[in-house]
Amino acid sequence: MFVMPVILAIVIASVQNSTFELVNENKIPVLLLNRDTHEPAKELEAALSEVGMFDIKKATGTPNEETLKDRINTKDALVAIVIPDNYSEDVLKKAKHITSEALKNIELPQDSIEQTPHEATPVQVYYHPVLQQSFRKSIDGMLRSSLQFIQTKYIVKDVYHAVNEEDIPLALENQIVTNQTPVAEVPVFKNNTRQIPNATQHNIPAWTIFAMFFIVISLGSSVVREKLNGSIIRLRTLPTHFGLAIISKQITYVAVTILQATVIFSIGIWLFPQMGLPALNLPSDIAALSLVTFICGWCAASFAICIGVFSNTQEQANGFGAVSVVLLAAIGGLLVPSFVMPPSFQLIMRLSPLHWCLEAYYGLFLEGGKLQDIVMNIIPLLAITLLLQIIAFYGLRHKRLI
Repeated sequence: MFVMPVILAIVIASVQNSTFELVNENKIPVLLLNRDTHEPAKELEAALSEVGMFDIKKATGTPNEETLKDRINTKDALVAIVIPDNYSEDVLKKAKHITSEALKNIELPQDSIEQTPHEATPVQVYYHPVLQQSFRKSIDGMLRSSLQFIQTKYIVKDVYHAVNEEDIPLALENQIVTNQTPVAEVPVFKNNTRQIPNATQHNIPAWTIFAMFFIVISLGSSVVREKLNGSIIRLRTLPTHFGLAIISKQITYVAVTILQATVIFSIGIWLFPQMGLPALNLPSDIAALSLVTFICGWCAASFAICIGVFSNTQEQANGFGAVSVVLLAAIGGLLVPSFVMPPSFQLIMRLSPLHWCLEAYYGLFLEGGKLQDIVMNIIPLLAITLLLQIIAFYGLRHKRLI
């Protein structure tokens, strides 16, 4: 109940943080084979180097496509880019054709006009199958951006020369080609802070919930064991209501879940920075965090008792309980983000108590919200908890245990 979720939180936060760093900081090794020695090809090579995403390794000697494939198979590089030998010629011809189309109403010398569009030879990109589609899309976007930059540069040069009959000044060329509207990324928080979410903020709440619901193995087995050895019958002979015993068991395990959350949050705050991982930042509304933790723990205890009541053996309680928690985590958004799920899963997702637990925690940890901002997540969670209590009570009555 404590060691497993702690290990999961550390491992998955480390992996996800490394993924973020790969996307934002590390560079993808790329083999570059430039078969063209003219200026546009050299400028494309420089543009790819300036992207910041690629660690360019120039293929030396006289390599061919098979040599590049062999180097990719040995993971010397994950991607290889081949600039064809007529790339510069294609760029210049396309620039002339576009210039002629743009200035077709202006009389130009015939030798400066490209009458028909030119079919360009494609730039070849080889990649290792281990490279995921998201990375391939990023590489493709960066490559296309560099190709477009070079093509635009030569179109601007050609148009300016056609109109003014002189070469474009370098300062003006740079101003036209590189004058892009800046993009500012601003995370939206409900408390108007500007704290960028990190892998720890995503993973610690998720695996805390997972730990809470995994008490089904202990609490569910306990209920089954008491049914089988007659402890419930003996408790009924006491001069008090049997519900007191059930409530006492729930109080004990809710306290365990709160202790689980305290331990995992503490690890995120103090241990993660020592491991080189981002520290966990607690929400500003600690009262709301405490309330959400209590309700999540109560829901987990209710679920475990419900499993224990309807299981006939400890093996059934352990097996079904563990599998059901994993399934509820999967459809609830803990294992796969809810926003990537297909529309057909949206209704099923809302049936998982772990989904509402996660939404409540995310409302505090990621969105910077307060109690009033997560009420609509707490209400369904309370409704599911009360439903589980009613089902467990019905099961006890149906089996004549109370």
